[in-house]
Amino acid sequence: MGSSLITLHGKDFQPYLSAAQLAEAVENLAARINADYAGRQPLFVVILTGGFMFASDLLKHITLTCEVVFIRVSSYEGTESSGMVQEVLGLREEVAGRDLILIEDIVDTGTTMHHLLPRLLAQNPASVEIATLFFKPASLRHELTLNYVAREIPNDFVVGYGLDYDGLGRNLPDVYVAV
Repeated sequence: MGSSLITLHGKDFQPYLSAAQLAEAVENLAARINADYAGRQPLFVVILTGGFMFASDLLKHITLTCEVVFIRVSSYEGTESSGMVQEVLGLREEVAGRDLILIEDIVDTGTTMHHLLPRLLAQNPASVEIATLFFKPASLRHELTLNYVAREIPNDFVVGYGLDYDGLGRNLPDVYVAV
């Protein structure tokens, strides 16, 4: 991981977590999911756009027989959660009686999950869990149970590894924090 700053939309970011640190956290999380869901066939629901890189790496380490689907929701404008969730692409698969694992890039305010969980639970899945790369406990505004957290982080704005700042930075293999 480089030691230099990057600039996105005129805002500076410094290195925070390397690709190697992320890979280790993701592999450890996959091992926990594999153990907990042994003998089951979960449906992984990847929340786009931010969750794509985390989901790709996580699922490479999932040894379970499983299905993967994608939905798209958004609650960010710039560096702040807008508090409003727009569901862009919805879930079309039958979820009744199935074990769902939602793959999210980051849980901060919890607004996305607060909006999404009641909609999913209304379809009577056998279970619903959230697997998130990052969790910002200091930002949480809605009560959530998070059993699969790769890493807790402070209430800082981060980019890279799927996370963006107004569309930029998702492609970075490392994670950077705003300075």
